[in-house]
Amino acid sequence: MAPLTRRSAVVAFAATTAAAATAAVPAAAVPARAATRAGTAAAAVTPVRRAHAHNDYLHRRPLHDALAHGFTSVEADVFLVGGELLVAHEPAQLDPARTLRALYLDPLMARVRANHGSVYAGHHRPVQLLIDLKADGVAAYRELHRQLATYPRMLSSCVNGRVRLGAVTAVVSGDRAARAPMAAQRVRYAFYDGRLDDLTAPAPASLIPLISGNWNHSFTWQGTGPFPEAERSRLHAIVASAHRSGRRVRFWATPDQPGPARDAVWSELLSARVDHLNTDDLAGLARFLRAHGE
Repeated sequence: MAPLTRRSAVVAFAATTAAAATAAVPAAAVPARAATRAGTAAAAVTPVRRAHAHNDYLHRRPLHDALAHGFTSVEADVFLVGGELLVAHEPAQLDPARTLRALYLDPLMARVRANHGSVYAGHHRPVQLLIDLKADGVAAYRELHRQLATYPRMLSSCVNGRVRLGAVTAVVSGDRAARAPMAAQRVRYAFYDGRLDDLTAPAPASLIPLISGNWNHSFTWQGTGPFPEAERSRLHAIVASAHRSGRRVRFWATPDQPGPARDAVWSELLSARVDHLNTDDLAGLARFLRAHGE
């Protein structure tokens, strides 16, 4: 993909505004004052530790809807456009007002301040911000690092291989070219989203704390009928291997339509102790996990 410019982003956005309105493209970011109020008002929400909001920015209120349901991991796709990181799933949806700072970094900072150092009041485990670089991995990561470095008190960091946990842990996914510049840094404010092959790679958990995989590349079962024993054993082995090396596990492309098949897959993921269950249905996953004591 050719590098995007700010002007091309504006043109693309103007050309698709009408279509976006009917396709439920999410609204603009919540202002900082509203984010501060949201942080205080959401103090009573109990966080759900395995809940991951896939393509979170497509919801009506990016970040805020997920946090209102207690999610502890959210995902934002970004493009580097004219030196800025814009949040969108595709170039046609780019809006210069929808920056990573406006939709995620600044609202998270407002909540951390309102809740005295935590995204959720009284909850001291980091909330994960999964940042999917859609293109230009090296350049996009360099700009991401520059931006993250302005939030050092909020973010988990790694200095000379030693990890310090903050209120928010940024994890970089997407364009794999970002890995090399990240691995070379002495000081980082983000971590790398590995793949199943990384379970046998020498990279430490201080660089790769998360292993993500496409469910359909490893499993044929979609929740209907019994889970084949060979596939169940494979799932448990993957999770056990990751946990032995201090890593967490997430699968994307799991069934996500409400119904018995989705519940069956989610139940098997819980049984295997998968760390992040992936969904676009915030209310549905929150309800399921709370019903299962998660």
